[in-house]
Amino acid sequence: MLAPVTDDDGAPFWQYARAGELRVQTCADCAEPRFPPRPCCPHCQSFASEWRPVSGRGRVWSYVFPHPPLLPDYAAFAPYNVIVVELVDAPRIRLIGNLVTGAGAALDSLSPDRVRIGARVQVVFDEGGLPQWVLERP
Repeated sequence: MLAPVTDDDGAPFWQYARAGELRVQTCADCAEPRFPPRPCCPHCQSFASEWRPVSGRGRVWSYVFPHPPLLPDYAAFAPYNVIVVELVDAPRIRLIGNLVTGAGAALDSLSPDRVRIGARVQVVFDEGGLPQWVLERP
């Protein structure tokens, strides 16, 4: 499977994820959250930033079942989903991941008919710190 490629701006995101925390880079001057991480705030142009924790709750904003799978290593998991999650705490921030049955579960662990736009989800992390998403219990 692919591993995240990190740079200096995004490295803290992955450090927190490996510790089981979802944090979002936020401008220390105007408090505007931003993703993807970058050195300068697009709202006020400040270079001051901090990493604020978020609840990890969100809604499925969009999804796709890549067919055929885009990379050969993923063919064994087809059909699998790729979802775009809009965070409840920061609605302008959208993260991409997979909707699975539990932390560390296979990409194809959730039946395709359970994936819906608007579904409430919660972040979980696999043992390597990769964010995944599970359906919230009603």
